Amino acid sequence: MSTIVKDVASPTDREFPVETKYVTENGQPNVALLQDRTPNWLKATPSVVWLTLVLGALYIYSNVLPVWHTDLWGHLSYGRWIMAHHAVPQTEPLMPLARGVPFVDLPWLSQVLGYQMIEAYGVPGIQFLNGLGLVLVAGLLSFSVYARTGNLGASLVTLVTFYWGTYQQILVVRPQLAGLVCFTAVLCMVTSARWRKWYVVAIPVIFALWANLHGSFIVGLAMLGAMTLGRALDVFRRTRHLKFVFADRGVRGLLLTTELSAAAVLLNPYGVAAYAEVFAVSRNVNLQSLLEWDALTLRMKQGQAAFAVALALVLMYRLSPRRVTLREGLLLGGLAVGMLWHSRMIVWWMPVAAYYVGLHLAAVWREWRGAPVPGRAGGLWTVVTLGIAWIAFAYTPFGMVSVHGAPKDPRVVEKKFRSGVSPLTPIDLTDYLNRHPPVGQVFNTYEWGDYLQWAGPKGIQLFVNSHAHLVPELVWQDYLAISRGTVNWEDKLDRYGVNTVVLELEGRDVFIKELEKSTDWEKKYSDNKGVVFVRKKPIL
Repeated sequence: MSTIVKDVASPTDREFPVETKYVTENGQPNVALLQDRTPNWLKATPSVVWLTLVLGALYIYSNVLPVWHTDLWGHLSYGRWIMAHHAVPQTEPLMPLARGVPFVDLPWLSQVLGYQMIEAYGVPGIQFLNGLGLVLVAGLLSFSVYARTGNLGASLVTLVTFYWGTYQQILVVRPQLAGLVCFTAVLCMVTSARWRKWYVVAIPVIFALWANLHGSFIVGLAMLGAMTLGRALDVFRRTRHLKFVFADRGVRGLLLTTELSAAAVLLNPYGVAAYAEVFAVSRNVNLQSLLEWDALTLRMKQGQAAFAVALALVLMYRLSPRRVTLREGLLLGGLAVGMLWHSRMIVWWMPVAAYYVGLHLAAVWREWRGAPVPGRAGGLWTVVTLGIAWIAFAYTPFGMVSVHGAPKDPRVVEKKFRSGVSPLTPIDLTDYLNRHPPVGQVFNTYEWGDYLQWAGPKGIQLFVNSHAHLVPELVWQDYLAISRGTVNWEDKLDRYGVNTVVLELEGRDVFIKELEKSTDWEKKYSDNKGVVFVRKKPIL
């Protein structure tokens, strides 16, 4: 027995016939039925799409840059040591000639993260961390300028200024980039148009993380101090009375945040020793021999870039109707003094300079051409933005590995590794050392110490690595004298029991010729990057 169920129209169907519910009288789709249900806070504008597109291109570019051959590998070696021993080092663990030297390893968390990424994903994992860090810094700066001004052009100028002014520093992958992300996040908060209560919690949390990622947290504390003092002076300049200074919400908020941030820094494995280590490193005599610790000059490309940006700032100040606060002057001036002291301080000055260039450029544009008309926000632009972000992620080495998995063929792995690292990386020379492990102490050039430590024979006894501040001063001075091939270099090698000398060709011509003339040393390996000499009668 069967039952026939009649097709009964629902009230909705009776009210809106099928032939007219989804189409209009002329047969076109009834767009009145389409509604954008995207929450307002999630709706994007065309300007956001353009910013995302530029940041996506920067992300892809920074993800395919070869990984440099210097201190990255040393940090990865310390990360490997920490994971193997489940503890942070208290004394230098990798350089025999620095054994027993106290070691406050502030970037331990960056080192562990980097080691885990390269273990899981290979070189693309390191490229991803570098690209992500750069995009976070550039994105924070450009989107902060856009949020305050609504000017897409000024936001893009901010992004380009930052990258152009710091590219020489940020191309070298190191934990400093993690510190720069923290610095930029704090900068964007303390310079926002309105102080928000949650900053008092968020900023100290950032500092607690920062103190375990890199020792540059001291720059952030100096920034907070300059902003607090500048805000107080700005209020006093307007009111001419101290009671209004202490009553100002912004001054009290900044002062409390600075105090909490200084305390939050102590949440690291070394406690208060973190402060002492930062100042000890900055005064270390050995570092004065390194180019990046020299004062910034116009002979340097980054010095020329800083000068050009400084001129742009002066021009903006001349034309801008926007009031220049003492906070701004103290922050820029203080970092500029530091930059003239050590050239690597440009990495902290440039984001601030780029940020204010963008703000004043937007103010000049507003006065000359009026406020830019913002595009209509909508869910469609959000979808486009997310699509661009996914494409940028997917079309990078890390994206490929994440989606498709790492290659298994050793030949493919080797090929990808070589294409992902700097051409100056001594891969073949290190392979030779692995086949013929050195006996006893090895004299090596500073620039190669980190890679040899990472990829060379297990337990290799290197002379130095990039942690020059941990090398005893006498050992460092002997290293400089030997590497230059000066008088008594043979006696110094004898005294340290050196049986193997590993040198890069660039800048070592004098020493290499001295070794070639010596009857005690024999050249065992050479290529277009470096050379290996071995003592004919090893010192045991």
